[in-house]
Amino acid sequence: MVTTKRRRTKIGIILGTRPEIIKLSPIVQVCQEQKANFFILHTNQHYSENMDRIFFKDLELPEPKYNLNIQERLHGKMIGRMIVGIEEVLIKEKPDWILVQGDTNTVLSGALAASKLNVKIGHVEAGLRSYDRTMPEEINRIVVDHIADALFCPTKKQANIAGNEGIPASKIFVTGNTIVDAVFRGKKILEKGRLADKYKGERFALLTLHRPSNVDDCETLFRILEAVRSAAVKNNLKIYFPMHPRTRKNLETFKINLDPNTFKLIEPVGFLEMLTLEQSAKVILTDSGGVQEEACILGIPCVTIRENTERPETAEVGANVLVGSDPKKIQKGITDSLSQKRHWKNPFGDGLAGKRIFKHITK
Repeated sequence: MVTTKRRRTKIGIILGTRPEIIKLSPIVQVCQEQKANFFILHTNQHYSENMDRIFFKDLELPEPKYNLNIQERLHGKMIGRMIVGIEEVLIKEKPDWILVQGDTNTVLSGALAASKLNVKIGHVEAGLRSYDRTMPEEINRIVVDHIADALFCPTKKQANIAGNEGIPASKIFVTGNTIVDAVFRGKKILEKGRLADKYKGERFALLTLHRPSNVDDCETLFRILEAVRSAAVKNNLKIYFPMHPRTRKNLETFKINLDPNTFKLIEPVGFLEMLTLEQSAKVILTDSGGVQEEACILGIPCVTIRENTERPETAEVGANVLVGSDPKKIQKGITDSLSQKRHWKNPFGDGLAGKRIFKHITK
């Protein structure tokens, strides 16, 4: 009898931003547990100590094998450089699959490079749509969904969206969202240390703002922050504000001064401290997709400072309200959220998404 040893599936995990590090971490951890043949490629789309490396430390992840150090501001230049760098690594490593997560320029570049080399593409958190094509992220996620070999959708809603766009059902899998895996793991790590109690006893709202539509226009940014300040004073809240570099730069450029009695400005924080802030807050105010999910999973009401969301489940279960940049809606959203019931069911899965994704690509 002639037998052959089955070759282990080789996996390339491509990431470049904080949300990607967080949401791909459960798959990296499964790869480590199963002693899989894998490597991590980091484009460094987001890079600074607070915005990047601390997330690897918090989540107990191995250092990336490859760092491309690409930090361009122009989309075209960034994507072009990423494709070149990723392609060189893929030619060298010859993976069977690459995994990308979400909707960033890193995701688009990784998928395009892999598609030209006939490397299979797994898109984690596939099928999301805001139906707002002025958002660069919307274009990225649509393109990647349509060239991916496997779409790992958080819920049936995203699977239906992908199917309705003509993507074959054989490519679509409902796995749950890996953010649930990451949050559950993060809470377990917190329970072993002192960080979990850091903000207990304080009455505050948590604010994050970074989207160009909110922070790149002086009038819009001022209007949002003044509405938040007014609602905070009315409801006797402090505002913890971990500030994105883009937002900080624009505040300085526009000469907008924040009331120090209301706003407590802090540097961007790591994943574990962010979880601590989120679960200790009375309400969360954000324009981030990932923070909407985390708030929903943790049982904290969320006010989303956007006109639309690609996470409609958060609003459907009563965890989230969309207010745009309208001051009256922002103030009402904050006030109403403070008194709402918090017994919604987490719609994003059971915390086993990473294992399901790994099982699919290695079966």
